[in-house]
Amino acid sequence: MYTVAVVLAGGSGSRMGTRIRKQYLDLGGHPLIWHSLNAFQESDVDEIVLVCAADDLDEVRAEYTALFDKIGAVVPGGRERYHSVYAGLCAIDACDRVLIHDGARPFVSAEIIDRCLKALEKEDACVTAMPSKDTVKIVDDSGYAVSTPDRTRVWNVQTPQCFRFPLVKKAYDALIEAERNGTLGDVHVTDDAMVVEMFTDTRVRMIEGSYDNIKITTPEDMTVGSAILNKALTQN
Repeated sequence: MYTVAVVLAGGSGSRMGTRIRKQYLDLGGHPLIWHSLNAFQESDVDEIVLVCAADDLDEVRAEYTALFDKIGAVVPGGRERYHSVYAGLCAIDACDRVLIHDGARPFVSAEIIDRCLKALEKEDACVTAMPSKDTVKIVDDSGYAVSTPDRTRVWNVQTPQCFRFPLVKKAYDALIEAERNGTLGDVHVTDDAMVVEMFTDTRVRMIEGSYDNIKITTPEDMTVGSAILNKALTQN
C-alpha cells in the first residue's frame, strides 16, 4: 500500500519567543524539522508532503528537497493547523494510507512509524498516544474543577495520526465545507482524529507512541529535547 507522510512545519512558534520559526531552530546540529523528515525518509513511508509557511516556501523547497528525495511536494500552510493539514492532503495525488505528523515533534522514531504502519493493516484510523501520568481535571469557565476522569482511561495524544487516505480526506472535505457554509460553529479543531470523529462513524484506535515523542513549544521544551537527543546518542 502506498503511504504518504504529511509533515506540518508552518507554525509561527510565537510561544518560543524567537525571531526564527521554531521548526528551524538548531537541535543537535540540525534544524528541528530535519529530525522528523529524516525519520520518515529512513522509514517504509513512500512519500513526504511538507507543509510550511507561505513566505518560506521557495527556500524550504530548495533546501529540503535536496536533502530528502522522498519529499514529493512542498506546499504552503493555512491560518489554522487544520487548514495546513487540508493543504497537505490536497497535495496528494493518490495513496492508500497517510500519516499526519507535527514537525515540532522531532523524536518520532522508526519504531513509532513502524507501529503506525502495522496498525493501519487492520485499522482505518489510529493515533499515537501515551497513558497520562497525571490526574486530569475538567474545569468550568471560572477554573473550578467539575469532574475528574478516570486516569486509566486518559491518554495524551501525539502524532503521527494515521488513517486510510480516502477516510481522512472525506472527513476534511466535510470540515472545510462546514466552515465555508457557516455550520461548523465555534468548534475548536485540535487534531486529525477529532475531524474523523466529527464527520465519520469510524472509531479511532490509540496506539503506543513514546514519552520521548514530545512537542517543542516553549524554550523549556528545547532543554528537554536536547536531553532526549543526548540520551539517544549515548545509547547508540
